[in-house]
Amino acid sequence: MKRLEGKRVAITGPRKSEELSKIVQNMGGIALVRPAQGTVFLDEPELGGGISEWIRLKPEWSILTTGMGLEALINTAQEMELSEAFMEAIARSNIAARGYKTVNALKKRGLAPLVRDDDGSTEGLIRQLEEHDFAGKNVIVQLHGDPAPRLVSWLEGRGASVRTILPYKHIAPPEEQLEQLLGDILERRVDAVTFTSGPQVRFLIRHAAEGGKEEALRASFEHEVVAVAVGKVTAQSIHEEGIARVVAPKEERMGSMMVELAKYYAASRSENEPGIEDGEQKAPL
Repeated sequence: MKRLEGKRVAITGPRKSEELSKIVQNMGGIALVRPAQGTVFLDEPELGGGISEWIRLKPEWSILTTGMGLEALINTAQEMELSEAFMEAIARSNIAARGYKTVNALKKRGLAPLVRDDDGSTEGLIRQLEEHDFAGKNVIVQLHGDPAPRLVSWLEGRGASVRTILPYKHIAPPEEQLEQLLGDILERRVDAVTFTSGPQVRFLIRHAAEGGKEEALRASFEHEVVAVAVGKVTAQSIHEEGIARVVAPKEERMGSMMVELAKYYAASRSENEPGIEDGEQKAPL
């Protein structure tokens, strides 16, 4: 059944855009790739100090927040011929992990986290860390493209000595790409926009604000174009930008995201207005 028949869906995530486009097309929709985020991996000289510190410090806790970031660290450690010592430092520490991709990256190396989030979010990770004692403990946090002030502040508040390492950072794409996406939304050339990370929506909102079109963008998302999030964490970021209507699945999967969008449209058609089906479409958090 072509559940997205004729719907034009903008794909803003640069990673796996081809895979997501294929899902949209298989469901009868029209996929338009509109990158709203770039990712820059830091090179060996920038990461080397952090990796060497991890090995030297032998922290009591290693907190890992993305599989992609962990893979980047391991690859850099290999280039530095320090991979064995780096993995030993992680293995001998208490490991906390956010997200199933991080858990999978650990599993590939025969490791399992002592603590993992309960919902894919940093807040979910903090909830699971609450039963542990961090007083006087050395903690290294692998960041995920953005700073994590809430997590760092919480750890320091519990008496931990915290160091952070940023394997990659998110950057805005060229302005012409953001302008194309903004025009597609405001002129209704798309029916839905998918977001797979918070920076994508932040970069879009910031670009719209610079051109005096921020409120028009929010109005489009409220009444015409559907914002779709890959999961709860991204949905929260969209809500924080003042967009109330967000469709998101319960589990963070690209296929689930598109199924949820199809459900949203099915409910809308049956009621002849935007609808909520079985609690799946997310109300403001």
